[in-house]
Amino acid sequence: MNVIYFAWVRERIGIPQETVETDAVTVKDLIAELRAREARYDAAFSDTTALRVALDQELSDFDAPLAGVREVAFFPPMTGG
Repeated sequence: MNVIYFAWVRERIGIPQETVETDAVTVKDLIAELRAREARYDAAFSDTTALRVALDQELSDFDAPLAGVREVAFFPPMTGG
């Protein structure tokens, strides 16, 4: 699946996107796999309350299943202006 990182998430990880092979069942599981990779992922996902997630460009939550999902995007909450 394609995983996309925006804003400070991208800055902490150091790449804008990547293709990930995963056995994760939910977004939470995917985050756990990513955090276990190395320190930069652990830092980026250390506080999920400061993150939002979209699955195939639809806002979702961290308990959402990943079955059939082709794209996961992580980004900080947006504010209007």
